[in-house]
Amino acid sequence: MVFQDDALFDFAANGPPALPPDGAYLDRDGVRVWFGDYGRGPAVILAHGGMGNAGNFGHQVPALLDAGYRVIAIDSRGHGRSDWDGGAFSYAQFADDALAILDHLGIERAALVGWSDGACTGLALAKAHPERVAGVFYFACNVDASGSRPFVMTDTIGRCLERHKKDYAALSPYPARFEAMSAALQVMQRTQPDYSRADLAAIDVPVTVAWAEADEFILPDHARYIARTIPGARLVELPDVTHFAPVQRPAQFNAAVLDFLDALAF
Repeated sequence: MVFQDDALFDFAANGPPALPPDGAYLDRDGVRVWFGDYGRGPAVILAHGGMGNAGNFGHQVPALLDAGYRVIAIDSRGHGRSDWDGGAFSYAQFADDALAILDHLGIERAALVGWSDGACTGLALAKAHPERVAGVFYFACNVDASGSRPFVMTDTIGRCLERHKKDYAALSPYPARFEAMSAALQVMQRTQPDYSRADLAAIDVPVTVAWAEADEFILPDHARYIARTIPGARLVELPDVTHFAPVQRPAQFNAAVLDFLDALAF
């Protein structure tokens, strides 16, 4: 039977399947950033969404390993097991952390699969260092403020938030700082990213823009605009899922990711 958790009851109660037990830290000017490095083959970075952690890709890691990819799953600074110095967040900073991990591992090029904030991280890395990025799977994120729906709390969003709080308390070196982290994250999200049409037209890596049919945060016309404006980009629409597709219907999400990766030249 194909796994489905559309309302996120299972995600809230149990979380996704656990990542492999291996993990390491890289010191970034006194901030330790956690990452897992699994398997062999062409390298794929998994970049999670805001307030989450790399474990949110627990349904994706086995599928990528089975398909012959090397997976680098990163806890963004201030998230999961990674440290935070209390400073402001930025997607450029998250991208620099990812690049430092690639350098540390001796990986010349990697694809990046990003979910929400993680998608913005991937595009920031592609803009700054296109020679290091084989492609970006850009799921569930905007490129400017016009792309976001007005926020409306739903039961599904509430269950996701419940899971994030549980994970933060269990994983973070600062388990009492979830609200402070969330507040700093929202400051970033209100002003970033802010890419012009010219910025998007200058992106020179393969991009697949994935949009969930019932995304609570991203407008459909905005996803189409991104795909039209980035040269050569593809638009993939995921039916019957929301902003949380990777944990709602992982088989559907994984199929789209593998289709994207299999077309790349690493």
